[in-house]
Amino acid sequence: MDATHELTQLDPRYKTMMRVVAAIFAAVLLIAATIAEIAIPGWTGVVWVPVAIVIAYLVIYLPMRRYATRGYSLAEERLRVVRGVLFHSDTVVPFGRVQHIDVDQGPLERGFGLATLTVHTAGSHNASVSLPGLAHEDALAMREDIRAAIRRDTQ
Repeated sequence: MDATHELTQLDPRYKTMMRVVAAIFAAVLLIAATIAEIAIPGWTGVVWVPVAIVIAYLVIYLPMRRYATRGYSLAEERLRVVRGVLFHSDTVVPFGRVQHIDVDQGPLERGFGLATLTVHTAGSHNASVSLPGLAHEDALAMREDIRAAIRRDTQ
């Protein structure tokens, strides 16, 4: 899309939150690996070693990579959201197509002071665009900026 506007990075706390989510999944994976290790006598490490490598990838590398490939821009009466490690997505939402805007917080997001901004648009294809990893205050401010721009357009 348009490379003239620099993308804004998500809140750095989002990396930590993604690591916590990955660690929860990793704990379940480690429990399953432990059960498998006990079930296979005499083959110590045959399951734990590969699982440890996968866990390190999931908890250390992947959240950093996902964080680095996400960003947004709020300029020229539009919201641009870029994301994707394997599958790259660059979505632009003109404010004129916005129907309503949500700011959501799950329990982990609330604990980290983060929120997800979801912009619902007119139309059926990709009718909503979510932007996770924003500081809660920033998400609320972005919602108000978009609402103000929509009010200006309708008057």
